[in-house]
Order: sequence, then C-alpha cells, then structure tokens
Amino acid sequence: MSDDHTTASSTTASSTDASSTTVLRDSRRRQRTRTTSVLVSGAGIAGTGLAYWLERYGFRVTVVERAPSLRGGGQAVDIRGNSLRVVEGMGLLEEVRARRTGLRGMSLVDGDGRELSRTTEWTATGGPVDGPDVEILRDELAELIAGAAGPGIEYRFDDSIDTLVQHQDGVQVRFRSGAERSFDLVVGADGLHSNTRRLVFGPEADYLHSIDTYVAGWSVPNHLGLDRWEVLHQPGGVQDWTCLAMTARDNTELRVFVGFRSDEPLDRMLPRDRADQRRLIAERCAHLGWEMPGFLRSMWETDAFHYDVVAQIRMDRWSKDRVALLGDAGYCCSPYTGQGTSVALTAAYVLAGELHAADGDHRTAYPAYERRLRDHVAANQALLELNNSLDGLDGEPADADGADGGDGGAGFGRPGPEMEAAFRAATVFDLPDY
Repeated sequence: MSDDHTTASSTTASSTDASSTTVLRDSRRRQRTRTTSVLVSGAGIAGTGLAYWLERYGFRVTVVERAPSLRGGGQAVDIRGNSLRVVEGMGLLEEVRARRTGLRGMSLVDGDGRELSRTTEWTATGGPVDGPDVEILRDELAELIAGAAGPGIEYRFDDSIDTLVQHQDGVQVRFRSGAERSFDLVVGADGLHSNTRRLVFGPEADYLHSIDTYVAGWSVPNHLGLDRWEVLHQPGGVQDWTCLAMTARDNTELRVFVGFRSDEPLDRMLPRDRADQRRLIAERCAHLGWEMPGFLRSMWETDAFHYDVVAQIRMDRWSKDRVALLGDAGYCCSPYTGQGTSVALTAAYVLAGELHAADGDHRTAYPAYERRLRDHVAANQALLELNNSLDGLDGEPADADGADGGDGGAGFGRPGPEMEAAFRAATVFDLPDY
C-alpha cells in the first residue's frame, strides 16, 4: 500500500560492490521461508545503513522519516576502525574517501581573530590529519548510503510513527499521516530523542544522561576564504565556551559550531521550535568575539541548522518483543566521543546480519545483536568520561599536559596515552561474516 507520503529509492548499488567480496563475504540473498517486512524509523546513518543491508539480504524494508527528505546540514563525522570495513563491504569506500573533508590543519584565534597557534598534525573534529580515519559530512554520508541501496526500499518522508501496537504476528503501525500498516518488525533508528523508544520503552528522562553541555551547528558561505582548514576560538581560553568553523563542500561553505555549558533545566534549554532555538543561541552567544556576530546573522538565513544537548542514552536492553533500537536511539555515545557514526555503521551491519542469520526470527536475532555489541558500545560510551571537555567537538582532545602542537604553537597537543589506549580499544571490533 502506498500514499502521497511514499517514495522509493531508485538507485541501485554501485559497481564497486563487486570488490567488497574481499572484505566481507558476498551477501547474496538466500531463499527465505517468507519475506520479512521491517519498518525502520529514521533515515540517518543508522537507519539508511540498516535499510541497505536488510534489502540486500532480501527483507522488505520501509523507512519512515519525519523530515521532507534526507536531512541536510549537520556536523562532520568520522569513520574509523571496523566501520571502514563495513563501508567497504557496501562498495562505498572509494566514494567516501573522495568526499572526505580533507582538512589540512587548524588554528586557534583570539576574540579579534589574531592567530595564537596552528597545527597541521590534527584537527579538533577529525583527529590526526595523516591517519587512516575518514572525516565526512554527516549528510553526505547518509546520501551515499541511501543511493547505494537497492531499488526495493520504500521511503515515507514527511511522516512518522504515531502509534504502534505489538501482537503475536506483527506490529500494527499508525502513521502521523493517518495511514495504517502492519509490519513483522520495527527498528527505531530515530536518534537521541527517539519517538520509537518513547512509545515502546517509556519516557526519555529514564534513559538520557546529559553532561549539561549544548552544541549548535549551521552552514554559512565561506567568506573567510579558508582552504581545507578549521579555526577554533575559545573566549579567554575558557573551555566552557567553544566556537569552531570548518570548511565544507570544496571550500564553498563553512560549518559553524558553538558549544557551551549550562546547568539550567533541560526543558528550558531545549525548546522545540526552531525559531526559539535560534533565539536562544543568539542570546547565549551575543558576547562572543571573532566572526561570531556575522555567523549569528547568517544563522537566521539557513535551513541547515541543528541544536541539541550533549548526552548519552543508557539502557539495560535494546529490544522489546518485535521492536528494537539502533544507534543513538538505544545507546547514543555523544558527539564528544567521536564514535557515534562508527558505532552506528557497525551496529546496522550486525543487526541486519543477525536477522539474516536467524531467517527473520527476532527472538533469536535481537538477543544475538545485543550480545555481540554490548561490550563494544560500553567501551565507546566510556570515552566520554576521558573526554568531558570542550577542547574538541568530536572526540579529539588536547593533551592533558598541554603539550605544544606539531608546529610549535601552544595549546595543540595530541591525546595523552590513556585516551589513545582507550580510543584504540573502542574502535576494535571483530566483524562477523554473515
């Protein structure tokens, strides 16, 4: 059944899929006893990744997304460790590398824009410049994954789940649009403030653990003329405030981020209306120097705006009967670990693989999915304890001893040995071969 809210993916997997057989076993569809239908809520990295693998395994997949299309804007994200093998298994590694931000380094500036130091060894958002990790814009990665998926995925944009009722043979879903459908399984991949989690597991307050820090990001034209570069401003050296701008899309635009702390109540700091969010950011950041006055004016002119609390989701279980949670919806690591995207890619591969191995039987697949990933998720969430600062927006803090950077400028140091060891452990995962 379809209605006005329904569109379908029309792009088949790229020819590079053939080369992925050297990394992950060629996952040709096996003959299934019956075709299992799965509703995936959320078309972010986790949701599009899961849809890709499920469709490849022969499931009938529907993705519902409350935005009118794949979401634009957002921060740069990192693909690290085992998740690079997942991307290669999709046949996307070459395209992902071609879209990488390609940052050459970063500068620290004062309120007047004077450069205090610089480094070409690492960046706050992407880590070591010469490392194997790939930094890419979140929206570009989601577009690549959705475009590589098979033609059988149904997308319902500008819609969301209103109610769901589980019964012995499936899940009855009523959408906000008024349409009703029945699915065998439902997976909530709808982010930190997951609607699916709320409907099935209860109030968000039971699972959200905030560190009283907030981050906003938006796009502006690259009027600074930066060339594959990142600029960081911390007013007066106080780490309770961070302003950062980085080049994006071949230097044509800047992604601007502000991060700040507040111990005010969460409901006061997270208004639902986008205009109210922009007003809050404008008020909170009015005192900042450097280029922030111009950035704030541009904030009102772009649709690519995002604002949220920095938090983790911690749950004792990630599934209930026929409904499972994936990625930030079930175990958000927080942007400050720099691992949310890598965990989401890995988890999407594992959940789809376990459903494939169990021939769609959620009673077997969901517990296996959790057993395989629980320790990996815990290791990644633990990174926040070591990196609970605003030194970097994506999990690459300055050295605790304040060591100089590679170009001799004060204030830029690589992570200390404790953080490096924890980071290496968190990125290691033995990918099953489904």
